Amino acid sequence: QVQLVESGGGLVQAGGSLILSCEASGSGFRMNIMGWYRQSPGQQRQMVASITRGANTNYADSVKARFTISRDNAKNTVYLQMNSLKPEDTAVYYCNSFPPRQEYWGQGTQVTVSS
Repeated sequence: QVQLVESGGGLVQAGGSLILSCEASGSGFRMNIMGWYRQSPGQQRQMVASITRGANTNYADSVKARFTISRDNAKNTVYLQMNSLKPEDTAVYYCNSFPPRQEYWGQGTQVTVSS
């Protein structure tokens, strides 16, 4: 059974930074393309960033130049460095494969950016 566990969220002032981590576990699980997603209250979940095993990355326009996705394949871990945070970045952040698989959704980690 695959399990993705997100951590690193918290409360931060606008302009601040956070680093999110996502550790993947499960017998035989191999991280291929992985993504970070977020969901704000009343909004649909949206893709924030994705990364291939070869570290090719893709970002939503709203986070380009502010967020950086990275991975450590040996540790089965994906990271999201978030800089210059804005109140509109407030959301629950999740990791999943890309495209996402329903059975992989975890609890997410809450990020709250105060103005």
